[in-house]
Amino acid sequence: MLVRLQKHMSNMGICSRRKAEELILAKKVKVNGKLVIEMGTKVDPEKDKVEVLSVKYFVPKNREDNNSKIYIALNKPVGYITSSSSEQGMSVLDLLTENNCLTKGRTLQTRVYPVGRLDKDSEGLVLLTNDGELTNEITHPRYEHEKEYEITIDGFLTKDAKKILTTGMKITSGYVQGIEIVKEFKKGRCAVITAILKEGKNRQIRKMFGNIGYNVMTLRRSRINKLTLGVMPVGRWKFVTRDKIV
Repeated sequence: MLVRLQKHMSNMGICSRRKAEELILAKKVKVNGKLVIEMGTKVDPEKDKVEVLSVKYFVPKNREDNNSKIYIALNKPVGYITSSSSEQGMSVLDLLTENNCLTKGRTLQTRVYPVGRLDKDSEGLVLLTNDGELTNEITHPRYEHEKEYEITIDGFLTKDAKKILTTGMKITSGYVQGIEIVKEFKKGRCAVITAILKEGKNRQIRKMFGNIGYNVMTLRRSRINKLTLGVMPVGRWKFVTRDKIV
């Protein structure tokens, strides 16, 4: 399904739609290696590779390399949106303050963007960077980078439910692959499930469980590819290196 380029850039977490339009007009966006010169360009999110040229970077004060790539791991609280602006609510960017940083001796000097999305009602690991190439690799389905979640549901999974969840199903945004259920344990009348996802469509996990009659009570992302949340407190963030991610 084709979507407008600026919408796809926003969905990837690169920037807002308005900023995407500015970048396209400034001829700083490429699709599959070709410079985009038309505002109405549409792309296939499953196949096309988007690159942004001349991205501004976050740079530590003690470094002079203005082309530094910055990678940040954040433990997002419930109530924040993974957006590059605060137009629709409190953004994860609002949390990137010096007081919330666990990495001592480094500060942010310019803008980074969230990689992909984690819905407002969920918490856990969010990756932020100014590395457009890594953003595309992490968010593009063809690379099949794993994301791990801890999911609390109101009830226990039946054999039939597990089969449907692991096989795949159709949700409102189209057909989605099955999830891998790593472990499950009972907690009172609820079940806590650890699951791995290789896609990342809008509210996919909540919709999948909802389709078979379960309510997702809490949802926490604990891993993006190699990067794990660990014991980082909610609302705090730290610098990480690229080799810890891919």
